[in-house]
Amino acid sequence: MKTLAIIQARMGSSRLPGKVLLELAGKPMIQHVIEQTQRAAQLDSILIATTTDESDRPVADFAAAMGIPHFRGSLHDVLDRYYQAARAHQPDIIVRITADCPLIDPGIIDQTISLLTAERSPSIDFACNRLPPPFGRSFPIGLDVEACTFSALERAWKESTATFHREHVMPFIYEGTQFETQVTGHKSNAPQPVTYNSTKGLSQRGFHIAQLHHRPDYGSLRWTVDTPEDLKFIRAIFARLSDKPQFTWYDVLEIVQKEPELAEINAGIRHKTMTEIDERSKEERR
Repeated sequence: MKTLAIIQARMGSSRLPGKVLLELAGKPMIQHVIEQTQRAAQLDSILIATTTDESDRPVADFAAAMGIPHFRGSLHDVLDRYYQAARAHQPDIIVRITADCPLIDPGIIDQTISLLTAERSPSIDFACNRLPPPFGRSFPIGLDVEACTFSALERAWKESTATFHREHVMPFIYEGTQFETQVTGHKSNAPQPVTYNSTKGLSQRGFHIAQLHHRPDYGSLRWTVDTPEDLKFIRAIFARLSDKPQFTWYDVLEIVQKEPELAEINAGIRHKTMTEIDERSKEERR
């Protein structure tokens, strides 16, 4: 099966404008996301999905300069942007990555894809390693991976009408999931004893959903970039990763466990819920 990672990126962040191209350890932040994603063994290709807004031309130009295919689509209807980008490349599986997660881990990308593609009956339509509130998570915010079949994405594109479905791409698929079945996990090769396992469930629209979990639970840690405080934290982390050009999320975890005061930099930032939307999209629709 053909697996395509689509990295969504735009310049118009409401809390930190232009963040995806801000300097981080000598590179634009999006370059770190691209390079980490490229290390995932189960991906066939990567695509940058930005918007047709003139402010996002620098994102498209950067993708072209990096030799990464890009697609320009709707500003606020991100589901349409994903669908149109995916349809042009005809993948069987789409992996959603966001350009504000420079610590994204290739191993987690691979594990999430494996969760989606494992042979089982019934087959899985959507897999992830986290879901937004009100659901739970056990991986730090900023390691977020979602993967779905093209058919699931296409159905969401055709049938979803709620604004938050369109803006957040995949809630139509996993909304209302009741998780019931736990799948046997395995030990990782991390420096401390940990276990990955997964749960399966059925969404309110009949999609089969699987979520990857981690024990111990680190879901309260915030490693994404959405505010100036987040950027300060991430820059501090990269300063300590200077001798590890190919790092894993366990390297980052080791840093924050040795220096717990780092996590206080952005500890007060609230994570958005599944149904929250950009207020600017409301104005656009009036």
